[in-house]
Amino acid sequence: MDNETSTGHVTRKAVLRAALAAGIAAPAVLMGVPALARTLTAGEVAPPLTPECDDGDDPTPPQTEGPYFKPNSPLRNSLLEAGTTGVRLTVSGYVFGLACRPIAGALLDFWQADTNGAYDNTGFRFRGHQFTDAQGAFRLTTIVPGLYPGRTRHLHVKVQAPGRPVLTSQLYFPGEPRNNTDSIFDARLLMSVRDAGAAKEAAFDFVLNVPQNPGPSPTATVTTRPPGGSWAAGTAYRAGDRVTYGGPAYVCLQAHTGQAGWEPPNVPALWRAV
Repeated sequence: MDNETSTGHVTRKAVLRAALAAGIAAPAVLMGVPALARTLTAGEVAPPLTPECDDGDDPTPPQTEGPYFKPNSPLRNSLLEAGTTGVRLTVSGYVFGLACRPIAGALLDFWQADTNGAYDNTGFRFRGHQFTDAQGAFRLTTIVPGLYPGRTRHLHVKVQAPGRPVLTSQLYFPGEPRNNTDSIFDARLLMSVRDAGAAKEAAFDFVLNVPQNPGPSPTATVTTRPPGGSWAAGTAYRAGDRVTYGGPAYVCLQAHTGQAGWEPPNVPALWRAV
């Protein structure tokens, strides 16, 4: 899901995701980072969706299974086979529970059309399941699915935490012309996609209806650094931007809008000292 709210603020789950990817303990990363609720415009009501992480972060809506699901797919995280054609695609992300904590051992079963928009209904081409690792992460290697009449480009997925109900949903690609005409399309299920040479890399995090203990609340740190430098609250930063704060220089790791409590020394998921 998107890493920012409509106000440009990085969500708590996005900070957790960056921390897990960097191997940083989540409580340390969240020091000084306020929980952010979903931003709604005047008159809007939050839709009845699958449960959200505890700060109101983007939930994972269910969607129709469609006619082409097959059980007993092979255990594999790569759907590529000899002779596979199409634009290579890697999808990675995390599976979270209600307290924004990652879920290890969650099942993810993916299926999709080939580059020509056809499903393999006799075998298991472009079908496979895997389990999240100890950090709740998954990684799928496949191709960008083709188009077929009536639908935009999409991936199918079933996600299940151990001993919990199955979430059936679909993932979508931003910028697809058919997104506007597909009656099933849901913008909340858009992946973040970027070019990686001739291939594409995508990211998406799932939130499941799994009760979790939130764990000890992190104690806010008090920085003793003088506040001088080029960093400023209210500034929209992009990945790669450089600032100074209290003397040292930092590079931005992910796009966000600076705010009090998110100074570079306090949030290593957003800033790295250089």
